[in-house]
Amino acid sequence: MLSLSDWVTTLTLIFGGCCSNAITMEHITSSYPHSGVLITFFQFLIVFLYGLPSQLTFTRPETVQAANGDSSSHETPSTSPIARRTWLPRLKKRRVPLLPYLIQVALFFVLSTLNNAAFAYHIPMTVHIIFRSGGMIVNMVLGWLLAKKRYTLRQVISVLVVTVGIVLTTLSASKPKSKAATSQTVETSLYAQGIAILSLALLLSGFLGLAQDWVFGRYITPTESQAASDPDILPSWQENMFFLHTLALPLFFFSKDNIVGELSRMSVSAPISSCTIPTRMQHYIPAYASTIPSIFIYLFLNTITQLLCVMGVNRLTGRVTSLTVTLILTVRKAVSLLLSVAVYGRQANAEMWAGAALVFLGTIGYSTGSRSKPVKDKED
Repeated sequence: MLSLSDWVTTLTLIFGGCCSNAITMEHITSSYPHSGVLITFFQFLIVFLYGLPSQLTFTRPETVQAANGDSSSHETPSTSPIARRTWLPRLKKRRVPLLPYLIQVALFFVLSTLNNAAFAYHIPMTVHIIFRSGGMIVNMVLGWLLAKKRYTLRQVISVLVVTVGIVLTTLSASKPKSKAATSQTVETSLYAQGIAILSLALLLSGFLGLAQDWVFGRYITPTESQAASDPDILPSWQENMFFLHTLALPLFFFSKDNIVGELSRMSVSAPISSCTIPTRMQHYIPAYASTIPSIFIYLFLNTITQLLCVMGVNRLTGRVTSLTVTLILTVRKAVSLLLSVAVYGRQANAEMWAGAALVFLGTIGYSTGSRSKPVKDKED
C-alpha cells in the first residue's frame, strides 16, 4: 500500500511529468510526424542513464565461518554474511528472474513504439487519447477472462462512466475552430492503418498489465520482508523501471536509419530566436545557444518529462492493481487534454467540461466501489 506521502509524490510525478510530456509530444509530432521511434529511443535512454547508478554496487557478498571457542563441540559452525568491496561494479540482486522481464520488455517496447509511431498516420492527439484511455475496458475484460478477476457493479459502471467522459472530452476538443480547418481531410486508408496500430497497442497494453500483476504476486510480494532488510535490493518499482527500458535498448538497432534520418531533419529546423527568450534572461544565454535548432529544446523537455512520468507510473505499478493504474492514467489524460486546450488555444465548450466531470465522478465511484477481499485474494 502507498502512504500519504507516497501518494503525493507519485501523483505529482504522474500529473506533472506526464502532462508536460504530452504537451511537448504534441508540438514535436505536429512538425515531425515520423519522429515517434526517435522520441521513444531518447525516452528509453534517459531512463537507463538515470537508473544505472542506483543499480550498480561495488561490494561482493561473502559468507564467512564464525569463530567457535569450544573446539570439542560437534555443532555445525555458524556463518555470517559480509560485504567485501571490489574494483569492478556489478548489478544489484534482482527480485524478478530475467525471463519474466524479457516478456514484459517485448510487450512494452512494441506498444510504446506503436503508440508514438501512430502519429505518422495522421492520427490526431485527440483520437490518440481516446484509444489509450480505452485501456481500462481492455484491462477489465482481460482480467475477467484470463485472470478470473471479479469486479463490483459499481467498479464496472465507474469504468464505463470514465470512458464516456474521456470520449466526450476528446470529441469536443477535436471540433475545428474555423471552417478552414474542416477542409483538411485525412486519407482514409492511411487513417485506418493508424487506427489499427493504436488498437494493437491497446490490446498489448492489456496483456502487459496482466503480466505485471502476475510478476508482482509471484516474485515481489513474497520478497517484501527480505527486501526491507537488505540494502542490496532496490524497491521493486526502481528495478522494474530500469530493466524494462534497459533490456529494450538493443532493439532500437533495427531502427537506427529512422533515428538518424529524423535527427538530420531536425538539425536543419529553425534555430532559437531571441524573441523566444525573455529579455531579462538574454544576457545569461551564450551566443552559440541561439543557433541550436528549436525543436531540440522540445525534444530535451520531452525526454526529461518522460523520465518523471515513468518514475511516477512505475512507483504506482505493482503497488496497486493494474486497473487502478489505468484509471489514474486515464484521469491524467483528461487533464492533459484540458491543458492542450489552454496551451494550443483549442475552443473549450460545455461538452468538454461535462466529459471532465464524468471522468472525475467515475474516479470517485471506482475508488469507493472496491469489494473487501481476504488476504489470499489480495492480488486480484
